[in-house]
Amino acid sequence: MPLLLLLLFLIACTSSPPVVATYNPFLPLTASPPASFQATPTLRIVPTRLPLQLTLPPPPPPGSLLPTPTPDAPHPIPSPRAQEETYIVQPGDSLQGIALRYGVSLQSLLRANPLPNPDYLQPGQILRIPPPEPEFSSPEFKIIPDSELVYGPATALFDVEAFVRRKGGYLADYVEQVGGESLSGAQIVQRVAQNQSVNPRLLLALIEHRSGWVTQSAPAVDTPLNLPAPAGLYRQLSWAANELNRGYYLWRVNGLSMLSLSDGTLLTLSPRLNAGSVAVYRLFALLDDRATWEADLAPFGFFQTYFLLFGNPFQYAVEPLVPPHLQQPPLLLPFERGIPWAFTGGPHGGWDNGSAWAALDFAPPDASDCTPSAHWVTAVADGWVVRSGEGVVVQDLDGDGYEQTGWIVFYLHIASEDRVPAGAYLFAGDRIGHPSCEGGIGTATHLHIARRYNGEWIPADGPIPFNLEGWVSSGAGSAYQGFLRRGDQLLQAEEGFTETNTLQR
Repeated sequence: MPLLLLLLFLIACTSSPPVVATYNPFLPLTASPPASFQATPTLRIVPTRLPLQLTLPPPPPPGSLLPTPTPDAPHPIPSPRAQEETYIVQPGDSLQGIALRYGVSLQSLLRANPLPNPDYLQPGQILRIPPPEPEFSSPEFKIIPDSELVYGPATALFDVEAFVRRKGGYLADYVEQVGGESLSGAQIVQRVAQNQSVNPRLLLALIEHRSGWVTQSAPAVDTPLNLPAPAGLYRQLSWAANELNRGYYLWRVNGLSMLSLSDGTLLTLSPRLNAGSVAVYRLFALLDDRATWEADLAPFGFFQTYFLLFGNPFQYAVEPLVPPHLQQPPLLLPFERGIPWAFTGGPHGGWDNGSAWAALDFAPPDASDCTPSAHWVTAVADGWVVRSGEGVVVQDLDGDGYEQTGWIVFYLHIASEDRVPAGAYLFAGDRIGHPSCEGGIGTATHLHIARRYNGEWIPADGPIPFNLEGWVSSGAGSAYQGFLRRGDQLLQAEEGFTETNTLQR
């Protein structure tokens, strides 16, 4: 069977006028609308994307050869550090953690710092950090296309609940309390996929590969990713999704050239890999020693697990995910006219700290320690609300009703009271809800706003920065630091209300 899979995988390589939407965007495009649904042409909803059937790759004809990825053109990667550095030990540090932070092996760190007891570090102690010395190079084997890493177009018709139920494994009967709510295994996978914008097929394949929970009713492994901590499916899967994002977006910005395995072995990444495959390589580097990593990343490792669950991942490829000349549609500032708000957070993670620095933060004038504000967050553009709950509102700007396609705006920390429901259509400036701390992690009342295109987080400090009524975002090199500039006006992100961070419409 493995030989057959390998053979199948290696055999083959592989302006019109606007249309007013008259379909119900909350039905699959293959379904028939209920008799009660009436099109509302007066809304003039103009899709900016093709219908989903034309966005997704067509299924291969029966008996046809399977698509095989070709290596990418060489990807620019940063040069490894060539000089020795020093580091001052902080409370809670370990040699292994310091080695991982600087991308050096534990052995080379020990050679540079002969210590009487390597398990004991004294805060304030100065360590020499040698240049990294990678021991081998990664293969060029591509595991998944980029569209199988993100929660993008290829997932729009995938039903997590039905798939998990059909497989009948331990996951199908799993239940866990998440934030005071009882969620099934499938619901947890779906929630992590949506919030982190990571493909649910990839998450299910990871669970199966690490524990067998998807297909085995009585797996031998007690935890979903075979990790001792953190406890529970939600936390383990959230950790994995965050680390997948970190690898994906670091590769996107040419910020990654080497990986450190769990045994301290260093390797260089092939410049011909794609971002989705690098994300998988990096996740397994956090979990594996060298022998296990090489087995997991071989054709008969994780790729085979994925293949047995879903078929060839490259049959789902949507390329390019982000067109080279993509532009942001016009967006308003996300609050009502005449009310001053503070720009409190520059570019930072769209969800958690591993995703692209896609988000900005704004605080209302009555911001407090998480008490919901009396002021309103407002829609930055026209579009359907496709998701609303757990502090999140997701607005689809292209009119097809799918969170996974085209431009979406992600509003976080929206209080449950007065929050706009899913299914509503908003015009730019319409009220969404009140800023609070609900959803994610927050220590003070504020709005966290981010953008995605085809499931990919769009960095606020990248080639397509936020442009909110002429206010253009930029970064300052660290998360939450950054600027908004409009003409000769410059605002700097900082906590509280100051002369240099306050703006209004």
